[in-house]
Amino acid sequence: MTPVTYLGDGGIELAADVAGEPGSPPVLLLHGGGQTRHSWSTTQRDLAARGWFVASLDLRGHGDSAWAPDGDYRLETFAADVAIVARQLGRPVLVGASLGGTSSLIAAAGDGHGGTELARGLVLVDVAPNIEMEGAMRIGRFMRQHVDDGFGSLEEVVDAIQTYNPHRPRPTNLEGLRKNVRLRDDGRWYWHWDPAFVVGRMGSEDETRAAMAATHRSSTLEAAAHCLTIPTLLVRGVQSDLLSEDGARRFLELVPHAELVDVAGAGHMVAGDRNDSFNDAVVSFLERVPE
Repeated sequence: MTPVTYLGDGGIELAADVAGEPGSPPVLLLHGGGQTRHSWSTTQRDLAARGWFVASLDLRGHGDSAWAPDGDYRLETFAADVAIVARQLGRPVLVGASLGGTSSLIAAAGDGHGGTELARGLVLVDVAPNIEMEGAMRIGRFMRQHVDDGFGSLEEVVDAIQTYNPHRPRPTNLEGLRKNVRLRDDGRWYWHWDPAFVVGRMGSEDETRAAMAATHRSSTLEAAAHCLTIPTLLVRGVQSDLLSEDGARRFLELVPHAELVDVAGAGHMVAGDRNDSFNDAVVSFLERVPE
């Protein structure tokens, strides 16, 4: 992995890792809200080994990317960042989980050519225009926990994650968590993202997730999906409480040429829950996307 920096909307610095040969077909990996580029580590290594040039990006306010000085974490702004980075890579396949997926969808539709000017293909990971409100709110509640006071130890971080995602085995090596939290001078651990991402500008309710679940936001995403002409794959975790079968079926109605893969034994965090099955589905799709 090689660390690089891209400039996003308004010149914000966005951290990324790249892997593979630069002349190979590009893939841009975009994590979900509250995650970092490291959530794709295994997928990135696998795709690079199979012949793609893979960039994994920290979204604004996440990981090692800069925090938005004006607290702008609107979906449209994330999408603007995605579009700018995608143009620098040269029509990559966009692979986005949750927030990374909706940002990719808006970015692709925004090129005015069904996505063909911006990307060669689109993979949405457990997200679509129509999602389950309770699942979205559960994510929001999890992310707002300990925003101000942090955690006293990495064990406490694991406890919080286990409460949210109880079906995933508890890790025995906690060192990997250091990529998702920051140790501050007060000796406590804090999530590796800007608190303004969940409290919103001017202290409003979580504008990213609450708005994403609202009717007007669903309508915006539906309109974007209806515009797509690029090859599209929707990967859903069978145990997901965010994207239901009905939500996936509605997406296929909006994008008739899209493919759907259900990953058994996976919840909303599909790549983390069943990485091998997820990678196989993505590789199968990528091998059929025209260069």
